[in-house]
Amino acid sequence: MAKAMLINVTHAEESRVAIVENGVLDTFEIETLNRESIKGNVYNGIVEGINTTLNAAFVRYASDRPGFLPMDEINFKNIPLLKGRDENGHRQQIRDRLERGQRILVQVIKDGFSTKPASLTTYYSLAGRYLVLMPGSDSSGISRKIEDAEQRERLRKIVEELAPPEGFGIIVRTAGFDVSRTELQRDLKYLLKLWENVLRTAKDLAAPSLVYQERDLVIRTIRDYFTHDITEIYIDSK
Repeated sequence: MAKAMLINVTHAEESRVAIVENGVLDTFEIETLNRESIKGNVYNGIVEGINTTLNAAFVRYASDRPGFLPMDEINFKNIPLLKGRDENGHRQQIRDRLERGQRILVQVIKDGFSTKPASLTTYYSLAGRYLVLMPGSDSSGISRKIEDAEQRERLRKIVEELAPPEGFGIIVRTAGFDVSRTELQRDLKYLLKLWENVLRTAKDLAAPSLVYQERDLVIRTIRDYFTHDITEIYIDSK
């Protein structure tokens, strides 16, 4: 099974990446200068408004950009109840967690399009080469794309041995299929340090502001898709 990654970056204003399997296009992504993806970026945001009908908040994460934060994307471990609100008195509402003018750390999970705002979350995640770190989570797991039962069992044991700190969950990515415990441990250490830096930066910056920027398309694609089954990479620029 021939699987190749094709990277086209000869034009400065546009990058294109494709993954071809047996001559058939499997994945294709474009990133342009005038429409750069912000998915994965972390921002200091300010709550601009609460919509009780939608049970959601509108959060300004950049000077000219509001984002949409629904109640389903509020991690209660990261966003505590507002003072004086009763957790058991009624079904949880967005107004129990957020109020206008409140500062909040958010991550973009879906780019905005046309007049539609970007989708935001407080279920944070940071992707490394082999792991995804999930601050504010207690669960860990293994990518569903790793189907080999023997490898899944091996990785499950390694995840137990890694024992991430309390309040952090991890997921082994597809790229972690056959890597060693040492490599996974190194990736975890890097991601924990990265999250420390995110929190430190967020504390020092005003809101709204960019706190952490996800890698560009080419680096992100190599990180996310360069797995053991990729046999060739073609790139048209040194």
